[in-house]
Amino acid sequence: MAAADSILIFVLSLLVGTVGILAGARLVLDRDAGFVNAAVTALIGAAAWGITSFFVGWVPILGVLLMLVIWVGVINWRYPGGWGSAAAIGFVAWIVAVGILYALAVVGFVTADALGIPGV
Repeated sequence: MAAADSILIFVLSLLVGTVGILAGARLVLDRDAGFVNAAVTALIGAAAWGITSFFVGWVPILGVLLMLVIWVGVINWRYPGGWGSAAAIGFVAWIVAVGILYALAVVGFVTADALGIPGV
């Protein structure tokens, strides 16, 4: 049962991240950004965040900042527009993800902290 829960959390996290990045890319870049590209970006970004967290996540402030810069760097690598656009896409993605997770938590489907969105 724990494996099924982990798979569900992974899939839901990937879906929420994908929708957030897709919304950010469409809003910031003002063009059609594909779902598959957003999903690949979310997957690579989550892996980069996780690996960075493993190595430097324990370092106060600097670790979290480095994790954030690397995550935005993945968005920058996958989408046009430079670092400013990538940061804006990431910010919109975070807002959208928080909103989705809040809605899911209100209806009792998940707890907001289960999907790893900081500050919820």
